[in-house]
Amino acid sequence: MAEVAKAVALIDLALHACTAYDRPDAATRLTAAKESLADPVLHVVVAGEFKQGKSSLVNALVGATVCTVDDDVATAVPTYVRHGAKPEAALLYEPGRREPIPVADVRRYVLEGGAGGVNGDRVSGVEVRIPRKILAGGLVLVDTPGVGGLGSPHAAASLAAVSMADAVLFVTGAAQELTRSEVDFLQRARSLCPVVACVVTKTDFYPAWRRIRELNERHLAAHCPMPLMPVSSTLRSRAVKANDTALNAESGFTHLVAFLTEKIGASAVDRLAGEASAEVLALCEQLDSRFQAERAALADPEAAARVVRELTGVKERVESLKSAAAKWNQTLSDGVTDLTSDVDHDLRARVRVVIAEADTAIEEGDPADTWAEMEAWLQSRMADELLANYELLRDRATDLGVRVGDHFHEASTMIMRRPSVTDPTPLATVADFQHKIDLERMKLTKQAMVALKSAYGGALMFIILGSLVGVSLGPIGIGIGLVMGHRGLRDEKKRQVTKRRAEARNAIRRYCDEVSFVAGKDSRDTLRRVQRQLRDHYSGLAEELNKANTQALNSAAEAAKRTQADREKRLKDVDAELARVQQLRQRAQAVAA
Repeated sequence: MAEVAKAVALIDLALHACTAYDRPDAATRLTAAKESLADPVLHVVVAGEFKQGKSSLVNALVGATVCTVDDDVATAVPTYVRHGAKPEAALLYEPGRREPIPVADVRRYVLEGGAGGVNGDRVSGVEVRIPRKILAGGLVLVDTPGVGGLGSPHAAASLAAVSMADAVLFVTGAAQELTRSEVDFLQRARSLCPVVACVVTKTDFYPAWRRIRELNERHLAAHCPMPLMPVSSTLRSRAVKANDTALNAESGFTHLVAFLTEKIGASAVDRLAGEASAEVLALCEQLDSRFQAERAALADPEAAARVVRELTGVKERVESLKSAAAKWNQTLSDGVTDLTSDVDHDLRARVRVVIAEADTAIEEGDPADTWAEMEAWLQSRMADELLANYELLRDRATDLGVRVGDHFHEASTMIMRRPSVTDPTPLATVADFQHKIDLERMKLTKQAMVALKSAYGGALMFIILGSLVGVSLGPIGIGIGLVMGHRGLRDEKKRQVTKRRAEARNAIRRYCDEVSFVAGKDSRDTLRRVQRQLRDHYSGLAEELNKANTQALNSAAEAAKRTQADREKRLKDVDAELARVQQLRQRAQAVAA
């Protein structure tokens, strides 16, 4: 893109300035900004309920069958579709490991009940690379499993992916209007991702799709305003094969492609170009202050001593920024400590609520009847609570970064952008529930034995008691035995239900403790990474400011020692340098605009 080329050319010019003015410290951040421009990555998550046409939508967008479409089996793991020089695929594992596979084998791994990874390792996703123009700018389409309702584990996993995405396309079919769970999901998605759009699919299959579009527009306007685009993946695929422009327009994909390239792609390019120009403008400010101080000393020798004193005072303030007692450093340290405590307390409170709800449900039924539903409910509830806890961590970490930047503002106008937090997707996809509960009811044989044992014992006791007092009970003893047998069987069933309930409660607590242990460790690690990011960023800025101030101080001190002729000659050189810095600033402002 032309914008990216302008930003790269701007950074190259700034890197030349770093070399000319002996500023290798500033060149480090500029190089990092250039690398981001060279390989931009824009994640667009395609989410929605099961069998709504998500995979078909991705295939139609890229004009190739990269995501598996099946009428009976749903997608089980995410599929990442990105640009590549040639078609290739790979399995993705949670620790970041990847394993190449043939493209033809993708279907085996993405559908429910598909093959597992090597050595039984859990596959977290499948990546497919193909040479397509729409993907060449860094666009990555993520085909996610179906939501399955807001409270399902799939929904939590999809929301976790949404939190790390640049944009979201929510897919709903034209068969019916948006459901309550879909609207709830969209509301959560908007709070996690800045760009969300709703896509109505299968318009070629349902003649009343225009009425569905009107109803959906009302729902979105009332609850979560966002763009809504009706499309037909079938018509799009036919249009691509036949190279039919009119059919492509009828499919509705022209608006969707424009949204992806102009809204999402352009916003990402603007963000990267803005970050690059901000880095260059910061360098210009430092270079300008250096030459302005030297010029003031050259133009007025009597004021040179004052300039040197002012720069010396600035040097002391800048050096104080590098100390542990600096306000920004104390704010960072205290903020991370407080945030760690608050996030841990929030997680514990959420787990306590889940356990209390589970205990209530267990007391109202028999785990032998309800455990299958209880297990699925517990996994989805814990995944949802972990995601909410992650949202707290992310938002508070962002606020902390802003506060630290504000306290550093007295020495630099540069504030670090939102600190990067860890991907919550592995936490949302919680581990399988490993329980040790005997859910088997008593078989008829065992019930008969328990009843017989109680009946025999009861009848025998009363017969012996009657014989001791000289009374023969006869058939009455048998009746008493039957009553005692029924009571014994009832008590045994009650005891076993109580035992199952206790085992179920213990299993739930063990599961919640394990999830809390893993999530707590992950949040603490994340906050330590955030602390290191902010600390290293502002420590580096302090070093840059110190370097710039030292150069300015040395230049001003040397200017005071020059003769009149040397000052006049050097003054022309300094004015020329200031003009070059001004030209660089103007180019940076043009890129930012």
